[in-house]
Amino acid sequence: MNLIRDRWPESSQPWGNRWREMSRPILALMLALMLLLWGMPVAVADPSISAADLQELEDVSDRAREAAQRGNFAAAEALLSALIEQVPQNPALWSNRGNVRVSQNKLNAALDDYNHAIELAPEFPDTYLNRGTAYEALGRWDEAIADYNRVLAQSANDVAAYNNRGNAKAGQGDWPGAIADYRQAIEQAPDFALARANYALALYQVQQSGEALQEMRNLVRRYPQFADMRAALTAVLWDMGKQGEAESNWVAAAGLDGRYRNLDWVSDVRRWPPRMVQALEKFLTLNP
Repeated sequence: MNLIRDRWPESSQPWGNRWREMSRPILALMLALMLLLWGMPVAVADPSISAADLQELEDVSDRAREAAQRGNFAAAEALLSALIEQVPQNPALWSNRGNVRVSQNKLNAALDDYNHAIELAPEFPDTYLNRGTAYEALGRWDEAIADYNRVLAQSANDVAAYNNRGNAKAGQGDWPGAIADYRQAIEQAPDFALARANYALALYQVQQSGEALQEMRNLVRRYPQFADMRAALTAVLWDMGKQGEAESNWVAAAGLDGRYRNLDWVSDVRRWPPRMVQALEKFLTLNP
């Protein structure tokens, strides 16, 4: 799982109705396998914008935010495009449109938006983090890691950058490096369930099955509706010969998110480690 984020300073808001970020890895967003941290559209205030036009911009921005929150990313993209036509020097609008394009798998178009946002405001780290997620989805691991390094150079405690860099290192097959990054994220934010989930999966990949199982159990105990860890527990328990407990967790996992029945999705979209995918395949094919 990767985090996408866009946060911009209050001092550069062009209008008053700030878009609230969704910053916690709560269960509904975990089920979507991507946490969209939506920021507010910002730019240097333009004195030529009338009060009436300002209100209209606020209304369109609210509609775009609401569409994204409902998962209607195509509508959000259209509304953001309309705003960009009116306020083309607004870097957060470009970055937010990149976010909704990533959500529609329009990865190259999203990269164009992130690149333009960086041209307009190269000092803001969040766009680099967002662009890194698009690079990851394209399998461009080195470029993703470079963007996450850029974020960490400016904010050494950025837990999203550590989590995402861990994912990119996992994509390269650097499991020790991925585990180290997940640990950094957890040390900075012990309640960061998303990083703990990725950490547990990576531990299982490197044959630390007992530690992985304990981490998964802890997460499911705390977040009973965490489908990702329910499915992971299913796979690990089945591989360990604990069939009854595995099947019990699967009932919960499949009821929460049916995508875990699709091994291609688990491997290519959720990007579980290979050993975890193999364990789930054994369960789905009822192989001991």
